[in-house]
Amino acid sequence: MTTPQDFTRRLDAGPVICAEGFLFELERRGYLSAGEFVPEVALEHPEALRGLHVDFQRAGSDVVEAFTYNGHREKMRVIGKEDLLEPLNRAALQIARQVADERPGDLVAGNISNTNIWDPADPAAQAEVRGMFEEMVGWAVDEGADLIVAETFYYAGEALAALEVAKESGLAVVTTLAPMATERMSDDVGIVETAQRLEQAGADVVGLNCFRGPQTTMPWLRRIREAVSCHVGALPVPYRTTEEEPTFFNLSDDAAAVPAPHGRTFPTALDPLFTNRYEIRSFAEEALALDVQYLGVCCGAAPIHIREVAEAAGRTTPSSRDGERMQNHFMYGSHERLPEHIAGLGETA
Repeated sequence: MTTPQDFTRRLDAGPVICAEGFLFELERRGYLSAGEFVPEVALEHPEALRGLHVDFQRAGSDVVEAFTYNGHREKMRVIGKEDLLEPLNRAALQIARQVADERPGDLVAGNISNTNIWDPADPAAQAEVRGMFEEMVGWAVDEGADLIVAETFYYAGEALAALEVAKESGLAVVTTLAPMATERMSDDVGIVETAQRLEQAGADVVGLNCFRGPQTTMPWLRRIREAVSCHVGALPVPYRTTEEEPTFFNLSDDAAAVPAPHGRTFPTALDPLFTNRYEIRSFAEEALALDVQYLGVCCGAAPIHIREVAEAAGRTTPSSRDGERMQNHFMYGSHERLPEHIAGLGETA
C-alpha cells in the first residue's frame, strides 16, 4: 500500500507524471462515442484500453490512471446501462493494475470526477453525488489502487466533497480543478481560495486539469503555487486557449471550411487548434521551474505529449528511443548521404 506520506516523499524527490486524456484519444481511435464519452471500452475492448495505458507508460507516465472518468452511476443511467457500473469500474481498475505491475514503481490511480448533477442549493443532489464517489472509491480500494485522483471539478463544493470521500480510503489524494471561463468556480468561490480549502482539508496535491491549455493554465498555476504549501499539479489540455477564449469549450476556428454540425469546435473539431509538442515541453519546463511536481496532459493528450513532459523532467523513456532525428530526413536532413539537390528542395517544397 502506498501511504499519503510515501506519495509525498516521492514528489519531494522529483516529478511524478500522470497521463490523462483517455476520452479524446480513445474516441479518435474509434472506441467510444463523442458527446456521451462513457468508458465502456474497459468492457468492450479491454485490449485497446490496455494498449493506450502501455503507450502512455512507455512515454513516461508514472501513474496508470484507471479509465473510470464518466464511469459514474449518473452517466451510466443516461445511456441506460446502470447495470454495467460496477463491472466497468472493476475492469478498468484491473487493467490499470496489470499494466502498472509490469513496471516496478508505477502507481495505480482510482479516479473520481465531476458528476454533472452537483447542485450547491440541493442537499439531496449533493448526497447522491457523495454516494457515487463512495462506491467508486470503494471499488478502487478493493482493486488495489495506490492513490485516488479526484479531478475536473468546476464546483468548489463538489471538489471538497470528493476529497472528503477519497480521504476516507486512507490513500493519497490528488485533487484538481477545472474552472470555466468565468475565472471563478461555478459556485462563485475563488479558484485560489478553493485550492487553499482543499489543502486545508487534506489534499496531498492540488492544482488544475483539463478545460484550459498551457497559455490559460499557467497564470492560475502560478497563483496557486504561491498560495499553498502542499504539492501542486498541472495537467492542461493540448489546445491553444487564449485570454479571450480561456477554455476549449468555445474555441473558434474561422478557417474551417466545414464546421462541426453541432456548431462548436468542441469536442470533435478541435484538431487544427492543437498546441505542438514543443509548446507542451515548454509548459512542463515552466511548471517545473515553479516547483510543480505532479505533471501531465489531459483531454487531447497523445503519448508524444507525455514524452515531452517526461523529457522536460530529465527522463529518458522507452519511447525516447524513437525521438526525432531530423538530420536523417530526406529533405531537411544534414546526413552526408543526402544528395544536395534533394535537400535543396526543402526551400521550395
